Amino acid sequence: MPKVKTKRGLAKRVKATGTGKLRRYRAGKSHILTKKSRARKRRLRQGDLIHAADVRRIRRLVPYL
Repeated sequence: MPKVKTKRGLAKRVKATGTGKLRRYRAGKSHILTKKSRARKRRLRQGDLIHAADVRRIRRLVPYL
């Protein structure tokens, strides 16, 4: 069976936690920050877990994660 290629763009955006769950970073933190509230910018700094419904699809795209 041939090797499976990893989708490199997604691999740079997703990391596995110690327990094997997938973590992503939130969008919207790179520019136009003046109109966003302090609390919102603080929340954007935090990572978030990928929803269980999407994990199977993501794991296919990033098989060696």
